[in-house]
Amino acid sequence: EQIGWRNVTRLLVFSTDAGFHFAGDGKLGGIVLPNDGKCHLENNMYTMSHYYDYPSIAHLVQKLSENNIQTIFAVTEEFQAVYKELKNLIPKSAVGTLSSNSSNVIQLIIDAYNSLSSEVILENSKLPKGVTISYKSFCKNGVNDTQEDGRKCSNISIGDEVKFEINVTANECPKKGQNETIKIKPLGFTEEVEINLQFICECQCQSEGEPNSPACHEGNGTFECGACRCNEGRIGRLCECSTDEVNSEDMDAYCRRENSTEICSNNGECICGQCVCKKRENTNEVYSGKYCECDNFNCDRSNGLICGGNGICKCRVCECFPNFTGSACDCSLDTFPCMASNGQICNGRGTCECGTCNCTDPKFQGPTCEMCQTCLGVCAEHKDCVQCRAFDKGEKKETCSQECMHFNMTRVESRDKLPQPGQPDPLSHCKEKDVDDCWFYFTYSVNSNGEANVHVVETPECPSGPDIIPIVAGVVAGIVLIGLALLLIWKLLMIIHDRREFAKFEKEKMNAKWDTQENPIYKSPINNFKNPNY
Repeated sequence: EQIGWRNVTRLLVFSTDAGFHFAGDGKLGGIVLPNDGKCHLENNMYTMSHYYDYPSIAHLVQKLSENNIQTIFAVTEEFQAVYKELKNLIPKSAVGTLSSNSSNVIQLIIDAYNSLSSEVILENSKLPKGVTISYKSFCKNGVNDTQEDGRKCSNISIGDEVKFEINVTANECPKKGQNETIKIKPLGFTEEVEINLQFICECQCQSEGEPNSPACHEGNGTFECGACRCNEGRIGRLCECSTDEVNSEDMDAYCRRENSTEICSNNGECICGQCVCKKRENTNEVYSGKYCECDNFNCDRSNGLICGGNGICKCRVCECFPNFTGSACDCSLDTFPCMASNGQICNGRGTCECGTCNCTDPKFQGPTCEMCQTCLGVCAEHKDCVQCRAFDKGEKKETCSQECMHFNMTRVESRDKLPQPGQPDPLSHCKEKDVDDCWFYFTYSVNSNGEANVHVVETPECPSGPDIIPIVAGVVAGIVLIGLALLLIWKLLMIIHDRREFAKFEKEKMNAKWDTQENPIYKSPINNFKNPNY
């Protein structure tokens, strides 16, 4: 009303070179009151920014839909990704790239409008309880879609016709049997379809009932749809009781459990001395038992599911499927998740409980008790004991008989004869250095009885001492070769230098110019005389 829109397609162009705020950002300014979704315009300015928080995206979508507004985001290249994500949350919206000087804004709006007008998206009003709706679209070129994609058709031009098939299903009847209304409309348009729902809550077989049927205790009711509908004043499954007898204490006594004052466990009514259990809104949830003391929905849950989805709830107790146990059937008896790579359960360091290893030694961790953050490692832990027992040396040589008798030791001739991976017992191959800087090899394993076995190569690998003669000869030869190389390099440089000097001399010689003019003070010693008479 305040902006002055007519009742037509409404376009809102949002132009910016920055991101956007949404609900919760107002806390930075101490504003926590949720947005009320109203205009609050004065002189074309929003006046409640100091009072109300920003709206949430869902709130924004609701208001745009209510007012048939289609949004065009004209944003700079830097924020394209942000607004494209926002576009996916807002139906009937488009994003265009705005140039730095905004010169393309008109063409941007034209392109965005063409994009918006080429798509039809249906939406419906809030559905009544127990009612579901499904869509199927018949779009251009034989394109058909269902579920959420069945709500829309794209690439539509003016004059094209598309069809939608809508199925409305009532899974239950309204409590008061009143009619309901659903409105369906295409986003961005004012036209809408109104559907009036009239619920059929009675069965057709009721018209075929047998009045005063013998099946209903000597004709005290109408037998219809396989059950008795009692005449006035009669009650019971077979109309066998009179309403005058219902409230008698004798009848109620049959509906109470031993040592209990509750009639039908407060989950039903006592009719003719029998408990008629209450019906639940969810037809899959049922009270049962002689005194309505049982149900199939109050068992323990796991992961939000009754009996963890691994059992059946019977009389408030879970009956688990095979390989599951526990009050909520959440404990798996399958030991495969506890199986370590060596074939042992929990590496022999714990027990498998509900498909998870419970490590008996707290220093071991991991899915199969394989990790020890504080351990030195099997090899480093047993190095000194293996060294003292196999070679009679090392740090524990003096105390070997007291500290190192906790394993069985076997000597082998070579590394090839050590036990190899693939045996059932967990096995560690070790290579350690002794006090003489020699390498010795051994394996450490623990069998199923908890006995430790060590296999050690009886001869350590010691590095041989250096050969002096080749080292000295190599050094001398290296010095001689380096000297010869230096002499050759010096000689080569001298030859190059002499050739350059000679070439320079020859060039100067060719360019020399000698002065042929006589000295002005020079007098020749030769005199010429001519005989005038000759």
